[in-house]
Amino acid sequence: MAKEPAEFLICALAEMADGAAKGFDVEVLGKRHMLFGVRLGAQVHIYINSCPHIGAPLNILPDRFLTTDGKLINCSTHGALFSIEDGMCIAGPCKGRPLRSVPTHVRGGEVFIETRIFML
Repeated sequence: MAKEPAEFLICALAEMADGAAKGFDVEVLGKRHMLFGVRLGAQVHIYINSCPHIGAPLNILPDRFLTTDGKLINCSTHGALFSIEDGMCIAGPCKGRPLRSVPTHVRGGEVFIETRIFML
């Protein structure tokens, strides 16, 4: 069996508009994971696309994860609101519970996630 790489290329930074969100489906260790990321300048915050309230995906439409003003992450199912920087729910049925973040880094204009989180 081949060893899973420590990091996974998710996309080029230029594929994500600054201040916008983008969804990703990735396969790690033979299992599919739904993720989404939000770009803030040179930083990208990536989370597992699952609301801590009931586990449903946060978006109904592709790449629609943010409030209309782009300041918060929004769960389309129950209206929970989350901070972009740390994924903490600040309003809604899961207030005080965070989204599960994925360790992410940008290198050479590309966005990578660390695969270790999927091995836990």
